[in-house]
Amino acid sequence: MTKEVDGIKQVDVNELKELLGNKPEDTVVIDIREPEEYDAGHIPGVPLLPMNAVPEMVEGFDKEKEYIFICRSGNRSQNVALFLKDKGYDRVTNYKGGMLEWDTEVNTGMEKRIENVEELKNLK
Repeated sequence: MTKEVDGIKQVDVNELKELLGNKPEDTVVIDIREPEEYDAGHIPGVPLLPMNAVPEMVEGFDKEKEYIFICRSGNRSQNVALFLKDKGYDRVTNYKGGMLEWDTEVNTGMEKRIENVEELKNLK
């Protein structure tokens, strides 16, 4: 059962694993932590877009796609989802519990960092 907090859909670790396994075409998962946190361990295949870069990248988000945001505990990702919802993006989701709840494989090092609006637009 889907839960909402402040109008933002929340997914737990099992729901996120299922989404990552099914990879719906209209769903994009983004890690919004700091580069050092991402380097230390992130979900394989999930790109990094640091939280502080989100405001300058707003035009790169697609209102037709669903975005699931990940951080360490679920607080910063909730704030990013709220920020985008305020900007008119309704398909934003928070991974509650964040990386503290992630109990499966992680990669270390920089795998993929979103550097500009075009890269964000082209995420699948």
